[in-house]
Parts: sequence; structure tokens; C-alpha cells
Amino acid sequence: MAITLVNPEGLPKIDAYRQVSVATGSRLVFVAGQVAWDADGATVGEGDLAAQVEQCYLNVATALAGVGASFDDVAKLNVHVVDWTPDKMPLLMEGLTRAATKLGTTAAPPATLLGVAALDVPEHLVEIEATAVLD
Repeated sequence: MAITLVNPEGLPKIDAYRQVSVATGSRLVFVAGQVAWDADGATVGEGDLAAQVEQCYLNVATALAGVGASFDDVAKLNVHVVDWTPDKMPLLMEGLTRAATKLGTTAAPPATLLGVAALDVPEHLVEIEATAVLD
């Protein structure tokens, strides 16, 4: 496997992700920001942050699978949430947990969470992009 996830001593241990990933592969995979669209382009979970987070993660997994990768190959995630406030964290974690359960993964690569004013269409509440490394 090309990715090793680490929580180095001296840094806080965050349940949602690891602080560092070490990539030893040679092929980089960049997944464009995925929103809560189904395969037909319809928004899933309008007004429901947890449902949209889940769909975004499932879409990232679909994109990865399309090039022979999985969440085990992800070195970094970027998560953009509309009008982010810390009280939304339980909903974000709920969606992440539901997606991980469906995908059968516990991979928790380093992630950056950013609050944004808006996304591509008003009903989208979250967008997730990934960088993966393959051998």
C-alpha cells in the first residue's frame, strides 16, 4: 500500500483523521471536489448536511474506484462546508461515519476543513476533494 497514516507524538490525536500521511507510490490521483449529486446529477439530501457529507464521500469513493483506487490510497482530503460553525461537527461526523460503514473503510487521511460562503449551486452544503497515491 502506498499510504501510511500516522499520528506523530506531540500532536493531538483527532478522531476524524490522522495528522500525517506518508506516500511511497508513484502515481498521483487528484479527485475534483465532489458534491451531493447522484449519478443522474440530482442533489441528494437537500438541507441535510449529514446526508450530503455521506453522498460526497460515496462520490469520492466512486471516482477513486474508477481509476483502481480506494480510500486506503488517499493521502489528503479537503472539505469545504457552507457557513461552517463548530456546532455542525456532529452532522459532518455522522455523514462520514455512514459513508465509511457503507464503504467498509476506517481510513482517516489528513484533512483540511474550510468554511465557505457558497458552493456551485445553492442546495449544496459541502464539497470534498481528494488526493491519492498509487504504486
